[in-house]
Amino acid sequence: MSAEISKLHPLTACLWFDKQAEEAAKFYTDIFKDSEIGAISRYGKEGFEFHGMPEGTALTVSFKLNGQNFMGLNGGPRFKFNESVSFVVTCDTQEEIDYYWEKLTADGGEESMCGWLKDKFGLSWQIVPSVLSKLMTNPTKAGKVTEAFLKMKKFDIEKIMNA
Repeated sequence: MSAEISKLHPLTACLWFDKQAEEAAKFYTDIFKDSEIGAISRYGKEGFEFHGMPEGTALTVSFKLNGQNFMGLNGGPRFKFNESVSFVVTCDTQEEIDYYWEKLTADGGEESMCGWLKDKFGLSWQIVPSVLSKLMTNPTKAGKVTEAFLKMKKFDIEKIMNA
């Protein structure tokens, strides 16, 4: 393997938006600590007949959330987010779960089941307690824990621990 191929590069998740990439990057970086918006490229007048975006509209927006690289792409209405891809936010406390749940469901987000939600852009998130993986690998607890969280939208750590 050549040195160029073996060099590790961080992965970047590319998120396809209609026209909201810049708004989404601001929304997410306001929620997550250790986050920042990076470079923004913009559509020019060239290619308008193909992309249909007004000159100056953000084409791509680079941003980081908790040190993870993301890129928002304003690609038009052709593709929509769905639950086949979600981002997992692992939380140590109920206060963290409550914080992320409230922030990510604000302004049109949707609650779902078992710690899942969609934000106002339609992107799916899982807000889960860090203790869940330990409980789910414990053969004597897993069934009771599953039974408890299947009744929940937002996770309740106390109820899961007491299951």
